[in-house]
Amino acid sequence: MPEVRPTVFVVDDDICVRESLEGLIAFAGWEARTFASARDFLSWPRAAGPSCLVLDVGLPDLSGLEVQSHVARERTDMPIIFITGYGDVPTTVRAMKAGAREFLTKPFGEDVLLEAIGAALEQSRAARGEAAELQALRDRYGQLSRREREVMGLVVAGLLNKQVGAELGISEITVKAHRGRVMRKMQARSLADLVRMSARLAISADP
Repeated sequence: MPEVRPTVFVVDDDICVRESLEGLIAFAGWEARTFASARDFLSWPRAAGPSCLVLDVGLPDLSGLEVQSHVARERTDMPIIFITGYGDVPTTVRAMKAGAREFLTKPFGEDVLLEAIGAALEQSRAARGEAAELQALRDRYGQLSRREREVMGLVVAGLLNKQVGAELGISEITVKAHRGRVMRKMQARSLADLVRMSARLAISADP
């Protein structure tokens, strides 16, 4: 299935900046969505594919840092590139500490912005891929019965089949049967593979 074209969102109250960036982004082959206010952007649906946000620090309704806070909570796969017309070291530091990808001061070269956008979209693509993998893993774990989850938790904790049986009050043969089903349902190729899956799911021996 082909990937949806990446979207670059631009939030800036200066129409000249919006139109200029819209043309530049479209020429680079990405989808451009521009907004004059933070609230207009925040009310827009999430992108179906990789995305990033080019965000002006000084906006009429919400500050760039406030928008960043919203994005960090609700759109974790969307990196932010801040742009500003003035150098503000404290704001820059706060933005970068909060996870901003770049902080560019106007005027900046087109190549500098395009490079930053390209890197941000790659970051978004990777984050979306990781999120999809984790959701698939959660779905597989959700197919396990309660007993299978109990067995999985004890197995990844390092207990032998005999010890798992003693812990759960079942026979070693029954443990082996449950363990086999766990491996198949989780699509684990080895115990080490199952342990890694367990770590990603933050599973303990007490499911």
